[in-house]
Amino acid sequence: MAKPRKQKSDEQKHENSGGVVLHQKLCISVDMENRRVYGHTEMKVVVPESGVIALHAENMIINNITVDGKDAEFECIPHYQFADDESSWCSVSCSKSAADAACSSYISSLNRETSPNLIITCCNKSKEPQSNMGLNLPENIIQSSCAEQVVNGCNEHPEDKDVKIICIDYWLDQTETGIHFGERLLHTDNQIRRVHCWFPCMYTFSQHCLFDLEFTVSSNFVAVSNGDLLYQVLSNDDPPRKTFIYKLNVPVSAAWISVAVAPFEVLPDNHIGIVSHMCLASDLQKLQNTVGFFHNAFRHYEDYLSTSFPFGSYKQVFIPPEISISSVNMGASMCLFSSKLLFDEKVIDQTIETRIKLAYALARQWFGVYIVAEEPNDEWLLEGLAGFLTDSFIKGFLGNNEARYRRYKDNCAVCKADTCGATALYSAAACSNLYGTQTIGVYGRIRLWKAVSVLQMLEKQMGPDSFRKILQVIVERAPDPCHLTRALSTKEFRHLANKVGNLERPFLKDFFPRWIESCGCPVLRMGFSYNKRRNLVELAVLRGCTVKVGSVSSCNPSNENQDSDTGWPGMMSIRIHELDGMYDHPILPMAGEACQLLEIQCHSKLAAKRILKPKKGSKADGSDDNADTVPSQDMRTSMDSPLLWIRVDPEMEFLADLHFHQPIHMWINQLEKEKDVVAQAKAIEALKNLPQLSFAVVNALNNFLSDSKAFWRVRIDAAYALAHTASEESDWAGLVHLIKFYKSRRYDADIGLPRPNDFHDVPEYFVLEAIPHAVAMVRSADKKSPREAVEFLLQLLKYNDNNGNPYSDVYWLITLVRSIGELEFSQLSMSFLPSLLKCIDRLLQFDSLMPSYDGILTINCLHTLVRVALKMSTTISIDHVCELIKPFRNVERSSWKIRIEANKALLDLEYYCKGLDAAICLFTKFMVEEPSLPGQTKLAVHLMQLCQINSESENGNAVSCATLVALLRLLASRKAFNNVFLRHHLFCIIQIVAGRAPTLYGFTKVKINQVAAMESNGEQPARSASLKLKITRTQEVFTDTPNNSVDAPSVPEATKEGDTVSNRSEGRMNILKIRVKQPASSSKAGGIDQLPGQSRGARNETELGHSSSVSVDAPPMKGAFDVPCTSNQNIEEVSSSCDQESRVTASIVSRKLANKDEAGKDLQCTANTSNARGEGLSPSSSRKDEGMFIQRISGDQNVAISKPEDVPAFTDYLEGKRKRKKEKKDKGSRKKHGDKDGGDKHRFEDPEYLEQRRLKKERKQMVKMVARMQEDESRTSASESLDNRKLCKSRDLNNLEESDVHAPNPTKSASDSLQISKGTKIKIRIRNQGV
Repeated sequence: MAKPRKQKSDEQKHENSGGVVLHQKLCISVDMENRRVYGHTEMKVVVPESGVIALHAENMIINNITVDGKDAEFECIPHYQFADDESSWCSVSCSKSAADAACSSYISSLNRETSPNLIITCCNKSKEPQSNMGLNLPENIIQSSCAEQVVNGCNEHPEDKDVKIICIDYWLDQTETGIHFGERLLHTDNQIRRVHCWFPCMYTFSQHCLFDLEFTVSSNFVAVSNGDLLYQVLSNDDPPRKTFIYKLNVPVSAAWISVAVAPFEVLPDNHIGIVSHMCLASDLQKLQNTVGFFHNAFRHYEDYLSTSFPFGSYKQVFIPPEISISSVNMGASMCLFSSKLLFDEKVIDQTIETRIKLAYALARQWFGVYIVAEEPNDEWLLEGLAGFLTDSFIKGFLGNNEARYRRYKDNCAVCKADTCGATALYSAAACSNLYGTQTIGVYGRIRLWKAVSVLQMLEKQMGPDSFRKILQVIVERAPDPCHLTRALSTKEFRHLANKVGNLERPFLKDFFPRWIESCGCPVLRMGFSYNKRRNLVELAVLRGCTVKVGSVSSCNPSNENQDSDTGWPGMMSIRIHELDGMYDHPILPMAGEACQLLEIQCHSKLAAKRILKPKKGSKADGSDDNADTVPSQDMRTSMDSPLLWIRVDPEMEFLADLHFHQPIHMWINQLEKEKDVVAQAKAIEALKNLPQLSFAVVNALNNFLSDSKAFWRVRIDAAYALAHTASEESDWAGLVHLIKFYKSRRYDADIGLPRPNDFHDVPEYFVLEAIPHAVAMVRSADKKSPREAVEFLLQLLKYNDNNGNPYSDVYWLITLVRSIGELEFSQLSMSFLPSLLKCIDRLLQFDSLMPSYDGILTINCLHTLVRVALKMSTTISIDHVCELIKPFRNVERSSWKIRIEANKALLDLEYYCKGLDAAICLFTKFMVEEPSLPGQTKLAVHLMQLCQINSESENGNAVSCATLVALLRLLASRKAFNNVFLRHHLFCIIQIVAGRAPTLYGFTKVKINQVAAMESNGEQPARSASLKLKITRTQEVFTDTPNNSVDAPSVPEATKEGDTVSNRSEGRMNILKIRVKQPASSSKAGGIDQLPGQSRGARNETELGHSSSVSVDAPPMKGAFDVPCTSNQNIEEVSSSCDQESRVTASIVSRKLANKDEAGKDLQCTANTSNARGEGLSPSSSRKDEGMFIQRISGDQNVAISKPEDVPAFTDYLEGKRKRKKEKKDKGSRKKHGDKDGGDKHRFEDPEYLEQRRLKKERKQMVKMVARMQEDESRTSASESLDNRKLCKSRDLNNLEESDVHAPNPTKSASDSLQISKGTKIKIRIRNQGV
């Protein structure tokens, strides 16, 4: 066989090099005292014909490598390469250049890490028969399963391959990457491309193999790893050591191998034998309370998928948060969690979050570890399926209301953030080209939520049973050895949606490119009116997209200029609640015109109104003192239609941003009578944002807040809506209702003080917990908090009593403390400030003596002190607050989390007092002092939030070059290499400072465009200096019209301000407007006469003078210069200045357009040319300066603009031809009407005659305009006039030759009629225009 061709690049990438790892054995010995790891790995590898195996190995010292027991040559090149020299950052002069340098440094680091760096040269291929090779290999290795071979692409038997055993001995000293030491603890993390920092492996996306794992530790430690624990071996050493032996029978990627070593306490699950929970001894009670629910999630997943757990065991290990780089670190058949997720039976608030995270980690064992993605672009599918499975657990065990409300909030967040191509799910530009960074940070969460929403949309389309069947098919076929691995691709899932889900191919053909391969969500703005006569609802729909106009709407290069009218597939339902019942109408298409009007027939009818006779004793105006209260305006409005309320997409079948407008009484009906939590949340949001609030709205919100049967999350929304409605105009009705509601539940009516806490009713506890914060959000007209709100919070904080309550009140207290930070103190409420600060100080002292859960009480007290100090900077000394916070940074006194939060508080003070530059400098100082990886990440995330606040503020603080260079050094440092999350957030910080999006998406494309633009400018410098072009169109035209560019190269844009200045400098000018009305016949004739090479938008750069400026704008569809024309006419106005005293404007009117989309597209071109005094111009240069061609976008039609006195000369010949053709038409028309003598009987009904009269009248007006222009020009000097006429004549002749318009020499006077082409008329208007 031929050898593989070597790469031409100097840095050859040995990506896999054709080698495949079939099996790997890993032996690790841990020395806790010296913090060393000694390792030995044995790999069964299929060696390629090149004889070279490329592996990944970093941050380790390799002693020796053997191949089949013989020493082998190897070369190890470290990935991390940092040279701290000034020349690396000498190009940084501003934030933009710093952002470019950060991109280059970040991408180069990621690119190096993807390439193998341990190159092993195996022995030359043995000339012995392949059958003899199997004799030297262990029997258990030769008899590997067929599934193992298929997984790694070896469909043939191992005996037919060049299989070798590679053994590597290595050791790690004081490791900081991939594997971490703590106090009597060692653990690994699942950072991107960091597993090879603690054992050599083949780290490729498609590489999966079986593992045998052995860990030797001290006898009092427990080693937890992947797979099934076969047995433990106790050595005879002194002190004795113990070896834990695990076997992983399922081929997995090396990235899922993990280990944790510590004196763990093991808690077997009481319901499931293969599940074990582990933690340190101090957290054992919390662990028992936390994992009590876990068997429900485990059984639910097995029942939903109709299959057992794919691995032989599952282990949950909880480690201290100060050494856990993230809250969840997944591995095959095990998962490492941060112990901050643990809680005891006294804590309520942490329960929901912990259960959801544990359930999601378990779901990832099926989709992500067991079922893998075929390509990097398919990762979205595995993440989405795991999230979908988690939502099914939430729905079953936390309630349907919780699941729907969480999905509604996630969809709102996706619609708000899905504005660029970085959120596209299936795209190389947004996935594989980003080296895995798309899963980090905000964009990673948005992609996960969007993936789950897209899969839930598919479930709605095919039905829950069909979608469940698809997931069962995916899991059931995985163990099949004949199936090509357990990989799942987007293409295969689409096939299953068609075959199993019974979705039609046309629908899937539209669904996947629009929702998965593209970015953006539909935006629908709707309103309705009720037609009483026809008894129907007229629904108006305005469609849009969250992607901004001009940005890339799709990550696919082929779809970047996708038409916005394509829309999204599917039909949205409109649910109308009428007097007779509820009716669904699936009539709203997701694709269609931007504006659409729909008609929906109503089923209910109003009864005829009866005219009531006035009662006896009633007043003259018809009122009655004894009568009931007159119904409100809202009630009277509701009587005029049978509609109660209307909902759009009630089942959330689409991921869309919906804006629906209906009357207030219908929103109130929806809030009070609808049982769906999503409908209630939307009604509250609509009532909250009303411009004018009525007492009916406040009462409706208060009634819903008081309804204990309503879902507690929606009741919290109602509380915040009440706080928003409170104002002086409504006599603080919202504030009064909030305080009254709280006192009715928690106050003692006899003494008027709060009763002791009682949290037995958990939903009521959550609602009451939100009331103080809602009260703190109330503002008066001067943006200050009312005195009643401040006094109410002080009373709650002062008289809080938790005696007799079995639950902890720590979260209750932090809510009160946060509420203090939300207050805005006025002169009336300033007297309460000292008492509030004393309460906070008392809580700080109490928490130092009896630490609260995770120290959260101290953390929130520090944040509140900072916020109050910033608001009251004139009263409270900032330096005093800083001195108060600094002791909490002491490692010995404070816990890890309190220390980090104290650093974040100091960053806030530094930013708001001294600016962003000072905050970044302080951050770099903290990075040097902070040793923990999670602490570094938290500080970087907090600084990124400050940078975003700074970029959104009007007076953004600038960052010095020295500070930017410090950030770049930190980005390229070893600390950033050890912590990939820190490195990514440092990159995002630099991008935000430069005003860019915090993502790698689009960087390569932007760079290519910039280089191309630089090359274009370098080739044609004269064009950039002499020509300014600006083309603007309306939004619809820009989106729908293909990008048809002219033959001339592109030029930089010119602002309108620049054009205005140049026009004003000309002083008083004569304005000449030329309007060309062209029938359909002339359009066809012109198209035949033109040559392709003559259709140009501008002259060559050598034909332009130094003072030419051209600006092209698209005016509105109907401007002041429009003339009466037929409905199919396209108006284009072109303005040009031929000399210092003239201005020419031409309007081109075509009665027949190339296509319908061209209607309404206007092109306005203005050329101003001034002759520089003191400079001699040759006739050729004058022709270059004044010649100009305008290319029509729709018809490829050229119009030569010249001096008005020369226009009649070259159009006489064409005028004669047109007259002869007109006479023939007139004769035919007279014959048709039977008037052979040409009588006037039908003359005024003949459109041709009327057109002839109109054109004749226009010619007379044109002659008058030309005469006036000649009089104006005669005022100039005779020499300048003569020179200009000669220059214009020579230019016109050249223009005629280039445009292939042939005409005789100009011999006629200016009074002759003007004509450019056959059937084309020109209308000239001249007016004077001053400065």
